[in-house]
Order: sequence, then structure tokens, then C-alpha cells
Amino acid sequence: MKLELRGITKRFGSLVANDGIDLVVESGQIHALLGENGAGKSTLMNVLFGLYQPDEGEILLDDVPRRFRGPGEAMAAGIGMVHQHFMLIPVFTVAENVMLGHEPTRAGGVLDLPAARRLVREISERFGFDLDPDARVEDLPVGVQQRVEIVKALSRDARVLVLDEPTAVLTPQETDELMETMRRLAGSGTSIVFITHKLREVKAVADTITVIRLGRVVGEAPPTASTAELATMMVGRDVELTVHKDPPRLGAEAFVVDGLTLFGAGGVRLLDDLSFSVRGGEVLAVAGVQGNGQTELAEVIVGLRSKASGSIRLDGEELLGRSVRHVLAAGVGFVPEDRKADGLVAEFSLAENIMLDRSYGPPFAHWYGIDFRARDAVAERAVEDFDIRTQGIGAPVGRLSGGNQQKVVIARELERDLKLLLASQPTRGVDVGSIEFIHERIVEVRDSGVPVLIISTELDEVMALADRIAVMYRGAIIDIVPADTPRERLGQLMAGVVA
Repeated sequence: MKLELRGITKRFGSLVANDGIDLVVESGQIHALLGENGAGKSTLMNVLFGLYQPDEGEILLDDVPRRFRGPGEAMAAGIGMVHQHFMLIPVFTVAENVMLGHEPTRAGGVLDLPAARRLVREISERFGFDLDPDARVEDLPVGVQQRVEIVKALSRDARVLVLDEPTAVLTPQETDELMETMRRLAGSGTSIVFITHKLREVKAVADTITVIRLGRVVGEAPPTASTAELATMMVGRDVELTVHKDPPRLGAEAFVVDGLTLFGAGGVRLLDDLSFSVRGGEVLAVAGVQGNGQTELAEVIVGLRSKASGSIRLDGEELLGRSVRHVLAAGVGFVPEDRKADGLVAEFSLAENIMLDRSYGPPFAHWYGIDFRARDAVAERAVEDFDIRTQGIGAPVGRLSGGNQQKVVIARELERDLKLLLASQPTRGVDVGSIEFIHERIVEVRDSGVPVLIISTELDEVMALADRIAVMYRGAIIDIVPADTPRERLGQLMAGVVA
């Protein structure tokens, strides 16, 4: 099926998320929609899927104009969508999830579960998915759950399949398997729209690439285009994609975690006897698929969770069980994984956010109150040193782009006298240019002799920054390996394969 979008415009108040976008996806083509987070890719596909109504423009399927008032009409027309966050019910089986919403019935309106099982087997055999219709979804690996989502779409005769950031929660091996699945689907005539911001992946699998920046199509490119060319199209300027760093000048063992264990609700072991150390002048990067305990590790270190056992020592001082204020005062700079929820107050000004976690003492406050002149001086210096694009230090930080918001967080944490930098997902949701800048600053901290602990689900980022890599799987560190460990081996460890 041929898909064509003509002049699609979608506004949210004064924000123009999609601005006159044209897109043509030929039958049996893998068409990559490439752009930074916030560029408008997902909004465009939500318009296609009937979740949003376009303010202007039209959708054509096989040259016939169509308008969808909801996802049901889009699916009936042959459009399927696999969302970044899966729409599966964990306690249901594969067959039950696939039939949900269009349940086959027998005489008397009785659910025909055997028919659903046969459909799952038929589609699985056709595309080599190897799915057990009776397996419970919550027991399946993430990569297999994604196949369930694809089978669910194909069970409704999807001839245009939209994959929204489909590799965000996959290991490298699962990503390779997904790409092979995409090729098989395209070979059978299915048109695929592949939404991503990862340059490596579009070059590996796409037939053609459309780049979106700030809600507009800025160009098309073949997969033979270089990563530098694609990055320039995404950002609008030349970008250095390689992290340059000298060999580490290692100092003493400064940050030591020993036997760290954390239980969650129902006795679930969230952190399983973690032990590792970071030396001065070293970057230890924690890799793993999201949801394997990385978030909990960061929260325990910084004092957001207090009921863990074991030991966390920084320069010999025990930090486990201490308050967040105490941990930060001990010299820990913390970049949280979700800047909007945990790193910034959107309604506060840039200057107010710069002093958020140190508003009770020097240089921002004295016994008589806040020193606004000192605060503003620090904020102005941060804007200059970190190239924060803003209308002024008094502007609400929520009005800044994602990359500039992240620079505010990074600037605030690096302004202090650091004994440890803990950065969780330090470049999540920022543009390629900001990634380049943030990576440079992290390397500067490392080269100043400070131990750095990076937690990231982006394997390219881990391999670029790390001096050593600790891989987490189901709450445990299953191995700590050199930074030059092959990507394939890291992928095996991320899937829990030790030997």
C-alpha cells in the first residue's frame, strides 16, 4: 500500500508541531523518519493513526484521500502502529493480546480463543517470529513482546506499519532481529515507517530517509549518506560525532559500592548485591536495557531511597541512608534521568533553577537570606560557559528547548566542588549538537581527576564515554568489562548471557 501525506499541519495552541509536512512511502518500502526528540515525528504519526486530527493537509492511501476520526478507522484502513511504549496487557497470553479489540466469536457470541491461537501461529510462521500463543506476555523478553505488538497489527491486515522508536528498549541483538523482521515484512509488500533518532539504525535498514527538524521536512537522503551529513540535517549545523578523550590518568579508589541490595514491593529484589568502585579520573558507565535496576541504583546513591542495605562510600565517608541534602553536600553532582520530573522546576527562572539544591548556603544564601546578586552572577556565568540559548536568566526554564534545559541541569551540578559526578541518561531527549557539548563536559570532569558514574541505555554513548563498562541485568551487575569490549558481547551481557 502506498502512503502519502500532503501538507500535514498540526497545532497545539501557539505551538506548531507539524508544519506543512509532505511524505510519500511506497509499497514495500522501509521509510525512515529521522529527527531529534521533539521534532514532530510522533505527532505526525499520531495524526496518521487517527489519534490527532490535522489542522491542515490530507492523508492518501493508494492515491485515495482518507480521514480517520480515530485509531479504529485507521486500523480498518490497513494502518498499524507499534508504539514506543507497548500497549499490551501483561497478565494476558499472546493470543489474548492479539485478539483484544477484534475478538473472534463462535455461535452464541462465545470467544473463539482457538481461532486466535491459529492466527498467531499462522502469522508467526509466515514471518519467522516463533511465538507461543499461550505464553503470558509478562514472562516474555522485551524483544519478544515487541513481536507480539507487530503480530497484533498484522492480525488486522496492516499494510502500512508504523514503528515508533522501536529499538529504545532492545538489546543490540534484539535490534538486529527487529531489522531482519522489517526486511521480511517489506519483502512481503508491507510499507514501513520507521521513526527514530538513531543514525546507525536508519543507515542499516532504511530504503530512504526523511529528516524532520522543528516540525518541518528539511530534506530526504539515501541510506548511503554519511552519519555526519544526516546529523547536520537534523541539527542545522556541522556536528562532531566522535568523543575525543585521552587515556585516563587514574587516581585512588574514590567511590565504592559494596553489597548494595534493595527490595521492592512484594519482596522483589530490585538491586541484587551490587559491588563496584570508581577511581578518580575514571568514567564507569553502567549499561543495560531500561528497567534492570539502573534507576533504583541512582536513587539509592543520591539518597532518594533509604531502605537499602550494604555500603556506599565516597572518599571513605558512608553515604547510604543519608539525606539527599547530605549526599549533595558531600560533593555528589547528580544529573537525574528525567529532568522535567526531578531536575528542574519549569515555572522557575533559569537563575532560580541554577540554585535549586544549594539555596540554603554559599554562594547563594547567607544568614540574612538569598544573595540575588551572587545568584545572578552564577547564572550568567553558566549561560556563557555552557552556551545556554535563552532570552535571559529571568526567563522560565520551561520555555527552553530540551537540550538547553539539560544544559541548565549539567551547569548547576558542575558549578559545585565535585567529588563524584553521577549522571543518569545525561543526553536523553536532547539534540545531536547538545549531546556533543555534554559529552565534552563530562570528559572534562573526568580529566580533572573526579570519578564519574554514567548510567545510560544508549550503547553508543556508553562506548564513547566509558573507561570501563558495568552491565546490569535484573538488578545485578553481571560483569564489568573494558571499554573496547565488542558491541556484540555487550549485547549478550545486556540479555543476561554471561558465558
